[in-house]
Amino acid sequence: MAGRKKRYSIQRNGVNPQHFSSGQIKFYLYLIPLAVFMALPIVFIFFNAFKPMDELFAYPPRFYVRNPTWNNFTTLFSMTANSDIPASRYLFNSILSTALVVVGTVWISVSAGYTFSKKRGKGISLFQRLNTLALMFVPVAVAIPRYYIIVTLGLQNNFLAHIVPLLAMPVGVFLVKQFIDQIPDALIEAAVIDGAGEFLILRRIIIPLAMPALSTVVILAFQSSWNSVEASTMYIDNEALKNFAFYLSTFSGASNGVAGQGVAAATTLIQFLPNLVLFIIMQSKVMDSMVHSGIK
Repeated sequence: MAGRKKRYSIQRNGVNPQHFSSGQIKFYLYLIPLAVFMALPIVFIFFNAFKPMDELFAYPPRFYVRNPTWNNFTTLFSMTANSDIPASRYLFNSILSTALVVVGTVWISVSAGYTFSKKRGKGISLFQRLNTLALMFVPVAVAIPRYYIIVTLGLQNNFLAHIVPLLAMPVGVFLVKQFIDQIPDALIEAAVIDGAGEFLILRRIIIPLAMPALSTVVILAFQSSWNSVEASTMYIDNEALKNFAFYLSTFSGASNGVAGQGVAAATTLIQFLPNLVLFIIMQSKVMDSMVHSGIK
């Protein structure tokens, strides 16, 4: 009864009401300007892609576009039409490599996170510390060791060069492990008593309950693979094996002079859109909590 009265008091005061309340106005006054401010870079990417050349180089620069045009995109597509290898080939390489990276990263993250969280054995704590230590290193710091590994494995001019370097995601393992820590051991023990194996436990218990953390891993893995030009630049010489991000980067930048700035704005939007769409689709799961997962 006391808990019910406290909950009613909180809702009556407007902190967490069931419906709109005047007490929420103070929160909206803070959140709406903050949301608008955080959305400005996204809006700028869209505006910039449709700016004509005179607005791209206007001084002082303008945030919005006055005379939107499709010229940047038509120029980009006319340039891609002159390529020896069709753009669809690069796009297929990116879609396939990104899908494999996402699936592989999610499986490795959930398997390692489950092992670190619920298993006790010799060496497990050591590997967990190594994974935590790996969080300290930015990708550029391991570029040379990564190149050495790719050469040693014989993956130069191999499609797997897009996939293998991106499968290890220490931050993904860490996030999933922290999430799985909150899953009751009794739930897993009950599954073992019922005769469930490790694979069945992962598929039927761990993955569904850890979906919010895995959704974050999906977004991070997608971004790292879809936007990556490292393999196409450093490991692959065969043009037919390079990805879409590298392909678009060849049509923008300083090498194309002034006209290339409009193309660069268009390619930035094309590269950014899949990331935005994926986040919009997954954001409800990313923001999910343990309460929504059914764990108390």
